[in-house]
Amino acid sequence: MNGFRDLVAAEWIKFWSLRSTPWACGLAVLFFIGAAINSATDRLHYVNPADRWWATHYDPLWDAFPSVGVSVLVLITGSLGALMLAGEYGTGLMRTTLAAVPARRSVIAAKAAVLAPVMLGVGLAAGGLAFWSSQAILSSKHSGISIGHPGALRALLGFALYVPVSALIGLGIAALIRHTAGSVLATVGVLLLLPLLIDSSVHRWTADLHNALPGTALSRLSTLNGYEYGHYPPTLTGSWVVYAAWSFAAILAAVIVVKRRDP
Repeated sequence: MNGFRDLVAAEWIKFWSLRSTPWACGLAVLFFIGAAINSATDRLHYVNPADRWWATHYDPLWDAFPSVGVSVLVLITGSLGALMLAGEYGTGLMRTTLAAVPARRSVIAAKAAVLAPVMLGVGLAAGGLAFWSSQAILSSKHSGISIGHPGALRALLGFALYVPVSALIGLGIAALIRHTAGSVLATVGVLLLLPLLIDSSVHRWTADLHNALPGTALSRLSTLNGYEYGHYPPTLTGSWVVYAAWSFAAILAAVIVVKRRDP
């Protein structure tokens, strides 16, 4: 146990030794908050609580977790996850790491043990501040909600957990590709582009594929209403399972590949 704690401490130092890491995390949080504020401010021009459609269909969480903010945040955090492993392969540091720690599974476990909590903190900071600021703005026209509103806390947790999930996916992809640029591009493709290529409105099997993507799970968990998902909407329980399955698969893939391949 002491050996694993030392390994986690070493990974923590390596992760934060890059000057770009704190800057990337900080700017990601600030950009997301800014996107939420901008979305809520723009929404004030159209808010009409007296309108029947607005009262039944408008979801204030659209502005708390705007899609443009999510895309940029995932781009950054997914890339950080990929760089955590691909960067070591690119510089040759991975050979030194595995020479010092022959237990390769422990190396991946330590990286995940550092990456996931840090990214969860980023998700909670970005999501919490974005939720508070956007709902404060919307409340000026009686359209904001509190964290105690049914579904609001679940939405915040769903968004916050998506951040470490995306980072772990980046880590798993980096283990497979081992090339920095390729790992980042593949991570962005899986998280941001793949959902656009699968039509979920025509066939049940394509809808099931679409619902099994982490981005779809985020969309379901971080909204109050599910009407926009067509004939085969994802379920809340299924969305949590998708998060867990992708995280487990990413770590498992990294463990298997790193254990079997030479550095």
